[in-house]
Amino acid sequence: MATAFVTGASRGIGKAIALSLAEAGYDLAISARTVQPGEIRDNALTVHHSDARPLPGSLAETAAEVEARGRKALIVPCDLTDRESVEAAAGRILDAWGGVDVIVHNGRYIGPGIMDVFLDTPLEAYEKMFEAHCIAPIILTRALLPAMLARGGGAVVTITSGAAWLVPPAPAGQGGWGLAYAVGKASGNPLVGVLHTEYAGRGLRVFNVEPGFVATERNEISVRDYGRELVGAAPPSAIGATVRWLLDSPDAEPLLGTTIEAQDLCRARELHPAW
Repeated sequence: MATAFVTGASRGIGKAIALSLAEAGYDLAISARTVQPGEIRDNALTVHHSDARPLPGSLAETAAEVEARGRKALIVPCDLTDRESVEAAAGRILDAWGGVDVIVHNGRYIGPGIMDVFLDTPLEAYEKMFEAHCIAPIILTRALLPAMLARGGGAVVTITSGAAWLVPPAPAGQGGWGLAYAVGKASGNPLVGVLHTEYAGRGLRVFNVEPGFVATERNEISVRDYGRELVGAAPPSAIGATVRWLLDSPDAEPLLGTTIEAQDLCRARELHPAW
C-alpha cells in the first residue's frame, strides 16, 4: 500500500491533503504540534499581543478521519522549529513504516513576524521561519529520501506561497504579510528544483504547489481579527484534490519540478466539482 507523510496536518490545507490522499488509498503519517483538541499555545501573528485561543483541529481528529476512510494513520508530533523534534519525527516514521512514498511539506511556523511590519519584526522571527520552512524540510527529506529511492522513487511536494516572490499588496496586517513570512517561504522554495535536477532520473516526482488564498480555520480567524472577510477563498479540499491529482495522474508529468498555481489547475482540470 502507498504511504504518505504530511506535515501541518492537524487542520487546514495539510488536513485536506491527508484526507484526499486517504481517499486515494494512501496510509498517512501526519505531523503537527497540536495532538489533541483544545491544546493551548500562543498563536499570535504579531509582537503586539498574545493569542492563547485554541485553534480548531488536531492530529487526533485528522487521524480519526483518515481511519474512517479505511486507511492507517500514524500520529507523529513535531515542532518544525525544533531540530531534535524534526529528527525524532523522521525516526518514528522509519521505525514504524520503513519510510514513505510521498512527503508533503505543508507545515509552517505560526508566530510573530507574519503580520508585523519591517521595523516591528524581531530577528528571532526570521530564525523560526527559516527553521520551519527550510531546515525542517531538508532534515525530513534527507532522512526519508534514501529509502524512497531504494524502492524506485516517490514524490516530494512543498506547499509554497506567492509571498515568496510577490510584492505585498499592502503592509502587514492591512492585507499584506510580513517580511519574515516571505523570507521563510522563499527559503523553502529551492528544495523542489534541486531534487528534480538530481533525482528525476531515479523516479522522484517533485512539485511546488502555490495554494493561493484558502479558507482554512486559521485564515478565517485571522481575517476576522483584522476586520476583513474571506471573499473568493478556495476550500482546503480543492487543494487536497489538486495535490492528489499531481501525485497520481500521468498527465502531471509536464509539471514535474515546477511551481503549480493550485487553484488555476483545479479549475482547469475540474478536479473538485463541488467548488
